[in-house]
Amino acid sequence: MAVRAAVLPAVGSPLEITGIELPDPGPGQVRVRLAAAGVCHSDLSLSDGTMRVPVPAVLGHEGAGTVVAVGEGVTHVAPGDGVVLNWAPSCGACHACSLGEVWLCAKALSGTGDVYARTTGGTDLHPGLNVAAFAEETVVSAACVLPVPGGVPLTDAALLGCAVLTGYGAVHHSARVRQGETVAVFGVGGVGLSALQAARIAGASQIVAVDVSAEKEELARAAGATDYVVASDTTARDIRGLTGKQGVDVAVECAGRAVSIRAAWDSTRRGGRTTVVGIGGKDQQVTFNALEIFHWGRTLSGCVYGNSDPAVDLPVLAGHIRAGRLDLGALVTERISLDGIPAAFENMLAGKGGRALVVF
Repeated sequence: MAVRAAVLPAVGSPLEITGIELPDPGPGQVRVRLAAAGVCHSDLSLSDGTMRVPVPAVLGHEGAGTVVAVGEGVTHVAPGDGVVLNWAPSCGACHACSLGEVWLCAKALSGTGDVYARTTGGTDLHPGLNVAAFAEETVVSAACVLPVPGGVPLTDAALLGCAVLTGYGAVHHSARVRQGETVAVFGVGGVGLSALQAARIAGASQIVAVDVSAEKEELARAAGATDYVVASDTTARDIRGLTGKQGVDVAVECAGRAVSIRAAWDSTRRGGRTTVVGIGGKDQQVTFNALEIFHWGRTLSGCVYGNSDPAVDLPVLAGHIRAGRLDLGALVTERISLDGIPAAFENMLAGKGGRALVVF
């Protein structure tokens, strides 16, 4: 059966909206009809080669939909169930999984090398980050689907698959923001907006949002920011000026750029914590001198997928949504069709918006 999808024919090439042929689900597989998919900056990183995956591929890793069919041995979901796609399923057996660090699973992306579908012309296709959500339907490993928590609309649930887990987890699992602490979030995209809401939920006393665009201030304040700084050469100084010249307790960097990582580090107080969520290229070199590392006593840490365990965290997030503490709709700046994905990529390159949501 042919469905429409956004195909990346080669690294650096424009996406092509075209028909693909999906097989029936085999043992341990699930076929899902997508309700929505978020357009994430990580998809852009795949398309330009910052992150390497086999091509040609169908991109899209943040999505939700309805189970159409299941293969032999699948018991945790059934046709008609609403599911969230999990692009980084853990194997449960590697060293990281044995430590409980499932977000670092050594085999999480092993499915990207599989051939999961073909173009209508017969070309083999790989599933981007395992789930190939930029398509009307997809076939994934059963480990890549989790039931949609009760009380969460299916379309909105797509955002739980990456932006919300990452932003919320960066604040609660990686940075471990405590009641009354001050926080700065660098980058007001989908992940940054989620991090701002998470900081508010954690009880941060002051939340500073930082972005290159002045136009995002309204979005940031709606998500929980108490202050807004337009990024410049004086960003760190500006943030210290807002915090009694001390700097914030925690900085969360969501852009993946050397200049913003360095600014986030410089914006934290002595003994503060900087968490880097953004995915940058190898050319983004960040330098520190040995004396400042000693003197400032700060902690700098990476953060993968929000250091989250989706199976554990999705019910927690659903509780915040039902209680009105977490607003998924606030992350969406535009709702588009499948055909609008290439333009959404251009918007990301231009630094516009928070999250484009593809509604099928």
